Amino acid sequence: MSCKCYLSAIVDCFDGKAVSHLLSKRLDADLANATLVKALDGAAATGVILHSDCGCHYRWPGWIGICDEHGIIRSMSKKACSPDNAACEGFFGRPKNTDNGATFEEFGRALDDFIAYCNNSRKKKSLGWMSPNEYRISLGYAA
Repeated sequence: MSCKCYLSAIVDCFDGKAVSHLLSKRLDADLANATLVKALDGAAATGVILHSDCGCHYRWPGWIGICDEHGIIRSMSKKACSPDNAACEGFFGRPKNTDNGATFEEFGRALDDFIAYCNNSRKKKSLGWMSPNEYRISLGYAA
């Protein structure tokens, strides 16, 4: 049985890599916070600019606290100004169009596979026909 689910993702505008994503049956601050914590995964983030829309879960004290604790600079788009958040909106567009009656678990597995494909195999012209992970390796940012 299909259900509504919510995707929270953090996409790096440097190369379009989805650095973190979580799927939930509820859209709430816990989902947003957990996605941010997963993206950090022990990495230093001082000076990183994190852009989001102005949803309440990105203005919640927990989210702000995580950003402050890790030196993340928060940037928000104006209300009803989707071009400000184009990287994530473009990323979200593909999964939204894949509804095929899958269960939450089935969709979650398919989403994980899709994101792995985008990060590891999907070639991008803007990256010299490399995937985001290949591009990072070519620059010495990843092993």
